[in-house]
Amino acid sequence: MAEPNATDTPATLARRPKLTPLVVDAAGVALLLSCGVRTVRTRDADGTLPAPLRIGGRVVWREPEIRAWVNAGAPPRAEWEARKAARKAARKAARRR
Repeated sequence: MAEPNATDTPATLARRPKLTPLVVDAAGVALLLSCGVRTVRTRDADGTLPAPLRIGGRVVWREPEIRAWVNAGAPPRAEWEARKAARKAARKAARRR
């Protein structure tokens, strides 16, 4: 979302679309998981979080993936990646039919 500037009025700010972030950094993941940033970094290092993306110099996670991972019971990264691969293969097979 664009940052407000000095010429913005309440009316222009109200008309501006509200965007939901597609990716979140470690601080954002910490907010989603109600834990500290250090915990996020530790869990990333030990493979108990989904794999992050590297965009430019930033390490970020897909926000919808973090939510789906929690809803799936927060499995270890290897199991989560295997589940994602199985879903992708099933979708690919369904398209071939």
